[in-house]
Amino acid sequence: MIDINELKFDENGLIPAIVVDAATKRVLTLAYMNRESLQISIEKKLTCFWSRSRRELWLKGETSGNYQHIISITADCDKDALVVMVNPDGPACHLGTVSCFENPVFESDEEQAFSLDALMKLIAGRKTEKKEGSYTTYLFEKGLDKILKKVGEESTEVIIAAKADDKKETVYEIADLMYHVMVLMIEAGISTDDVMKELASRHVIDKKVKQEKMTS
Repeated sequence: MIDINELKFDENGLIPAIVVDAATKRVLTLAYMNRESLQISIEKKLTCFWSRSRRELWLKGETSGNYQHIISITADCDKDALVVMVNPDGPACHLGTVSCFENPVFESDEEQAFSLDALMKLIAGRKTEKKEGSYTTYLFEKGLDKILKKVGEESTEVIIAAKADDKKETVYEIADLMYHVMVLMIEAGISTDDVMKELASRHVIDKKVKQEKMTS
């Protein structure tokens, strides 16, 4: 654990702070802290920044209610930039979006990064813009009962593969199950953020239980 005095603030007394959602690992915003705002952030466990335009401290969420609860603050190798992991209460951007980074500048046609969020968007697109011959579109057209039936079938396939101690087949079946669960999530209006936040809340509970056991 390094001391604040070891950090390298720039000529204006500022250090860039990259704020990241601890549950989704999505970059939420880039802001700046001075020594005072950093100390306030640590004391309150809420992000506090220095506004370069207004030239004043601002506690994120003080007016909007969208507080960012700090999990950790980490400096880079040169100690002149910070990554702040948070559990946000709401959107990070003043425009009302989850992240301030919503405007693509370049996307490679050759290198496509896979993510659950990208797959969710693809699945959602098959519901809103039906594609002929698409299995995903077929599931949405058949409706909730069909989707639930597939989730049940794939759950059984996972159990069978795992019971047979077949790792490769178990991975394959888990992938099938995850896909069908994601289809269900889109049908039910559930986002990956909803699930990640629920898991994060359980992690906190589990940590408390472990602490209680250690002290009992």
